[in-house]
Amino acid sequence: MFKIISKTIGVINQSIAAIGITAGVAVAFTNVVARYAFDASLVWATELTIFLFLWSVFFGAAYCFKKDAHIAVTVILDIMPSRIAKIMLLISHLVTFVFLATVAYFGYEYLLLVIDLDERSIDLWDMPMWIIYLVVPVSFAFAAFRVGERIHTILSTSHDKILQESEAEQVLAGMGMGAKENEDNKNVQELNKMVKEVEKKTGGML
Repeated sequence: MFKIISKTIGVINQSIAAIGITAGVAVAFTNVVARYAFDASLVWATELTIFLFLWSVFFGAAYCFKKDAHIAVTVILDIMPSRIAKIMLLISHLVTFVFLATVAYFGYEYLLLVIDLDERSIDLWDMPMWIIYLVVPVSFAFAAFRVGERIHTILSTSHDKILQESEAEQVLAGMGMGAKENEDNKNVQELNKMVKEVEKKTGGML
């Protein structure tokens, strides 16, 4: 059941993020062409573009929780014993979950208020604004679900295996130069040492 829900959320996040950014660019481009080529700006284009980008960003951010793609500075975790690092990672994700769930809840409360006030868009053909604001409770609820999955993974994973490779190591692995697969390659080992030094100086944000 949870796998079905997870897959469904993933499809929704990806689809809305992709469609939103594509449609937003298309509308913005059309409006620019209409303005400068035909001297006929589309009144509704600006507001629609903003809303499309808004939906794309929010659902794209929710999808990033699935891929663990949000920026994270792990310099402290890297120097901690694995048991302590696991606890710190768990606390971090619990705080994130509480924050996302809280925003989702109050976003829903605000949505009800907008429905009661019958707020509508002036430019977008009198569209009810609750449709636009729906992005907040839904996307944050999806993100909270993803973080909940991550918490479950942390709890069920041994402390010595919980920390992922650093971003730099992932890049090297993608290039076929991972240290684990090329321990006998002296040049690669030296390159990895250089990467570690750079990570120390940049706080892990290479």
